[in-house]
Amino acid sequence: MQQRGWRLAVKRAADVSLAGAALVMTAPALGAAALAVRVVMGAPVLFRQQRPGRGDRLFTVYKLRTMTVGGGSDAARLTPLGKALRAASLDELPQLWNVLRGDMSLVGPRPLLVSYLSRYSAEQRRRHDVLPGITGWAQINGRNTVTHEEKFRLDVWYVDHWSLALDARILATTLWRVLARTGISAEGHVTMPEFQGTPPADHSEQA
Repeated sequence: MQQRGWRLAVKRAADVSLAGAALVMTAPALGAAALAVRVVMGAPVLFRQQRPGRGDRLFTVYKLRTMTVGGGSDAARLTPLGKALRAASLDELPQLWNVLRGDMSLVGPRPLLVSYLSRYSAEQRRRHDVLPGITGWAQINGRNTVTHEEKFRLDVWYVDHWSLALDARILATTLWRVLARTGISAEGHVTMPEFQGTPPADHSEQA
């Protein structure tokens, strides 16, 4: 227990130092991207939405806005600028502030929609036993090209096996994935189709 507490303290220290350094280093790119959003799409520049974090606690996640405001499908609302920002993962940079606040970690399961909470199986919901992350084990093993069920399985695997060395591996691989621009969206979707829940026959607790 003490060893886990020590590792969590080191993880938090690494999150704060690396996120702070990343904010400084990416400030020019973030500023330019924010200005482009303001000029091309207008206000607001930031997208804010409540997402569940560790222990299902809600927090406000920040991203650069990539879609027009209003109704319609995500595909119809995604702008060319927004598509470019997503391809370069620049829209995720404001989440470094979430890391500094303690809402998120650099590495962990991605924070998804509040509406998904009631749709998880008990096993899938264990992804909320740790802080959500900007990147994670599922992101370097398919990102949005794998099914929700596979993504959640990878998330739970991370919860059970996380270590500082694994986090370092995920961060290093993420840099390569961002440069390669792989796994950005599922076929036929802007990112991923909405998770409707896993059929009961597929839930591990009912197997």
